[in-house]
Amino acid sequence: MKLKLYTLSFIIISIVLFSCKSAQKSYQKGNYNEAVYLAAKKLAKKPNDPKLIAVIQDAYRFASEDYLASIRNLSSSNTDLRFEKIYNEYLGLQSLYDVIRRSPSVYDVVRPTDYSSYITTYQQEAANARIGRGDELMQGNNKQNYKDAFFEFERALALKPGDLSIQQRMDDAYANAVTNVIVQPMLSFGAQYSSYNFDFQNFNYDMLRYLNNNSNNRFMRYYAPSEAGSNNLRPDNFVETRFSGVNIGRLRDQRTTREVSQQVVGKEIVYSKDSVKKEYITVKAKITTTTRSLQANALLQALITDPSNRMIWSDTYQGDYYWSTTFSTYTGDERALSEEDKKLLNQKEQLPPSNNEIIRIIMNEVRSKTECGVSDYFRRMY
Repeated sequence: MKLKLYTLSFIIISIVLFSCKSAQKSYQKGNYNEAVYLAAKKLAKKPNDPKLIAVIQDAYRFASEDYLASIRNLSSSNTDLRFEKIYNEYLGLQSLYDVIRRSPSVYDVVRPTDYSSYITTYQQEAANARIGRGDELMQGNNKQNYKDAFFEFERALALKPGDLSIQQRMDDAYANAVTNVIVQPMLSFGAQYSSYNFDFQNFNYDMLRYLNNNSNNRFMRYYAPSEAGSNNLRPDNFVETRFSGVNIGRLRDQRTTREVSQQVVGKEIVYSKDSVKKEYITVKAKITTTTRSLQANALLQALITDPSNRMIWSDTYQGDYYWSTTFSTYTGDERALSEEDKKLLNQKEQLPPSNNEIIRIIMNEVRSKTECGVSDYFRRMY
């Protein structure tokens, strides 16, 4: 029992000493903020530790001096972002105040300064500076300036959350910075099968959804013509897709024939119970294997134009489909067939998919290629 108590006491003492050394170590390395946090945390549990009290007092003093020196230097600079940098320095000072304030016993020992009023003042100044930068950029009358202005207003709104005037500025900057691309309905020319059941509207919807979900650019938006019209959007580019039709070939059969043979017992002569003579004969068969195949393809052209209908990019994508099946028949003596031959003969003759299914598969392929091509173009350009 004494041994257990001794061991427990040793562990507790070790933890306390380690905690003190951790705060001291950070202080000695010049990590004053970290030293304040570590010492405040431990003093909350052991408020009368003289070493920790000395560490937190000195660490807080040196950390405050560093922050205030930086604030003085920034105050004398002419950069329009000095207010934001000063604001960040005061945030650092206030974080020290907050961590000490949580423990009344530590607060009474250190007596930190509350900088909350300074934070409010410089937060407003920093937001106003960002607004001024954004307003100036909006005079540039080009998309890059509008994008930069948007980010300035976005930062200002982070400093003044909920400010409606800043939000309106952000919306105006975005409306001017964004590239609006109108994806036109697909045009179909010369389809070989005019009565097939393929949903072109779904094709357009899927492509539009892909382009918006994979643009990775907050200033790039894709719209259907109806949506763009109802929102009175300014079009910057148009995407057109022209489908030249599907060519579904005829079924083609390719046949190969091979002969097989086996030695089988043709006759048995029984002389006695223990004496039987077997006479062997050769049996033959012909196996005909048919490979039936079908090929289909389609072409789709994608074009990107500007508002004056000038083509600025185009590409053509081909979708291919290939189907095949193999089956066999035989003539001759069945006894000539091996087990492998019988498995091959058990494969039934199959019919190809319907024209509608073939077209669906091909259209999915060309749509996927078109989506990637259009998306890559705008990713490179913007």
